Amino acid sequence: MQINLRIVYADGTNKDVSAGASDIVAFEEKFDLSVARLEQNVKLTHLFFLAWHSEKRTGAVKDDFNKWLETVDSIEAQEVKK
Repeated sequence: MQINLRIVYADGTNKDVSAGASDIVAFEEKFDLSVARLEQNVKLTHLFFLAWHSEKRTGAVKDDFNKWLETVDSIEAQEVKK
Protein backbone atom coordinates (compact mmCIF):
# COMPACT_ATOMS: atom_id res chain seq x y z
CA MET A 1 0.00 0.00 0.00
CA GLN A 2 1.24 3.47 -0.88
CA ILE A 3 -0.25 6.90 -0.39
CA ASN A 4 0.86 9.41 -3.02
CA LEU A 5 1.12 13.03 -1.97
CA ARG A 6 2.24 16.30 -3.53
CA ILE A 7 4.03 18.73 -1.24
CA VAL A 8 3.93 22.40 -2.23
CA TYR A 9 6.76 24.22 -0.50
CA ALA A 10 6.65 27.87 0.52
CA ASP A 11 9.31 28.68 -2.11
CA GLY A 12 6.91 27.50 -4.85
CA THR A 13 8.53 24.14 -5.58
CA ASN A 14 6.49 20.94 -5.68
CA LYS A 15 7.56 17.44 -4.77
CA ASP A 16 5.66 14.19 -5.21
CA VAL A 17 6.28 11.59 -2.49
CA SER A 18 4.94 8.13 -1.75
CA ALA A 19 4.25 7.12 1.83
CA GLY A 20 4.99 3.42 2.11
CA ALA A 21 4.64 0.74 4.76
CA SER A 22 7.03 2.20 7.35
CA ASP A 23 5.45 5.65 6.99
CA ILE A 24 1.97 4.20 7.42
CA VAL A 25 2.97 2.22 10.52
CA ALA A 26 4.56 5.35 12.03
CA PHE A 27 1.34 7.25 11.29
CA GLU A 28 -0.85 4.61 12.95
CA GLU A 29 1.41 4.50 16.01
CA LYS A 30 1.51 8.30 16.39
CA PHE A 31 -2.19 9.00 15.86
CA ASP A 32 -3.64 5.69 17.12
CA LEU A 33 -5.73 5.66 13.94
CA SER A 34 -5.87 3.07 11.19
CA VAL A 35 -4.85 4.49 7.85
CA ALA A 36 -7.89 2.67 6.45
CA ARG A 37 -10.05 5.23 8.30
CA LEU A 38 -8.37 8.25 6.71
CA GLU A 39 -11.11 8.82 4.16
CA GLN A 40 -13.69 9.09 6.95
CA ASN A 41 -11.64 11.28 9.29
CA VAL A 42 -8.81 12.91 7.35
CA LYS A 43 -7.06 15.95 8.78
CA LEU A 44 -4.39 17.93 6.98
CA THR A 45 -2.08 17.10 9.88
CA HIS A 46 -2.36 13.45 8.87
CA LEU A 47 -1.30 14.15 5.28
CA PHE A 48 1.50 16.48 6.35
CA PHE A 49 2.81 13.84 8.76
CA LEU A 50 2.81 11.11 6.10
CA ALA A 51 4.65 13.38 3.65
CA TRP A 52 7.19 14.48 6.29
CA HIS A 53 7.82 10.94 7.45
CA SER A 54 8.44 9.82 3.88
CA GLU A 55 10.86 12.71 3.32
CA LYS A 56 12.62 12.04 6.65
CA ARG A 57 12.89 8.29 5.93
CA THR A 58 14.50 8.90 2.56
CA GLY A 59 16.91 11.50 3.96
CA ALA A 60 15.44 14.36 1.92
CA VAL A 61 14.84 16.37 5.12
CA LYS A 62 16.62 16.49 8.46
CA ASP A 63 14.23 18.81 10.32
CA ASP A 64 11.73 17.62 12.90
CA PHE A 65 8.06 17.70 11.90
CA ASN A 66 7.20 21.18 13.23
CA LYS A 67 10.30 22.82 11.75
CA TRP A 68 9.64 21.16 8.39
CA LEU A 69 6.03 22.46 8.45
CA GLU A 70 7.38 26.01 8.43
CA THR A 71 8.75 25.35 4.91
CA VAL A 72 5.51 23.92 3.50
CA ASP A 73 2.62 25.79 1.90
CA SER A 74 0.16 22.96 1.18
CA ILE A 75 -0.32 19.23 0.67
CA GLU A 76 -2.48 17.33 -1.82
CA ALA A 77 -3.40 13.67 -2.11
CA GLN A 78 -2.58 12.36 -5.59
CA GLU A 79 -4.32 9.74 -7.69
CA VAL A 80 -2.58 6.40 -7.90
CA LYS A 81 -0.89 6.16 -11.30
CA LYS A 82 -1.73 2.99 -13.20
